[in-house]
Amino acid sequence: MISHSSKEYVALAQLHSEVPRERFEEVVREFIGRIYQRPPLRSSVKRVLRVKEIYEIEVLEYEDVYALMRISCQHGTYVRKLIHDIGEVLGVGAHMRELRRIRSGPFREERSVRMQELSEAVYMYRELNRSDRLKSLVLPQEYIVSHLPKVLVFDGAAAAISYGADLAIPGISAISEGIRRRDLTAIFTLKGELVALAEALMSTEEVLSSSRGIAFKTVRVILERDTYPRTWRKKSTTN
Repeated sequence: MISHSSKEYVALAQLHSEVPRERFEEVVREFIGRIYQRPPLRSSVKRVLRVKEIYEIEVLEYEDVYALMRISCQHGTYVRKLIHDIGEVLGVGAHMRELRRIRSGPFREERSVRMQELSEAVYMYRELNRSDRLKSLVLPQEYIVSHLPKVLVFDGAAAAISYGADLAIPGISAISEGIRRRDLTAIFTLKGELVALAEALMSTEEVLSSSRGIAFKTVRVILERDTYPRTWRKKSTTN
């Protein structure tokens, strides 16, 4: 789930010859949006041409042949290849000197926790029976999907989904605006508990204008079975 979320990086690029900052920023803007990218030679995926989306590129610093940039992009984007391609368009060449990931999905670097801090919090909980520090460091699982569109479902639907069922329109209580077909969506109970992740088979508009049909295909169930009582009956069989 997190591996397929958008990413944000700070990268240091080195140009092979100096170019004016205005020219550099002009070329950088050409790479914002959907781009074609072929993974570099040293990569863990097949080197086929792919389409990736660059959401934002901000030039933080620019001096001599060095450019420090903040890059927000779709998962699976190779930043070193992006910098190489920028250098090709500039006509001088470029390569990546340093790279630091500062966000993955909803998780940002400034909210990261060192292992030493976590270890101390666990010690305080186990040895001193103090849980306040541990609670401040460990986030609830619902935070993982805070960046996804959401659907609230009735208790009966939550029970069925916990057994792997897909979500039909009658089970929906509320839905986020702007959901498109194939969007990964988080399904919640009315109490705010994460039930499952699902792929949208209908847009928000289609759901609101329909009274029946399967709207979301369950991808991964999170809620434990029988957290909510079953409201369906097993079909009887006769010999």
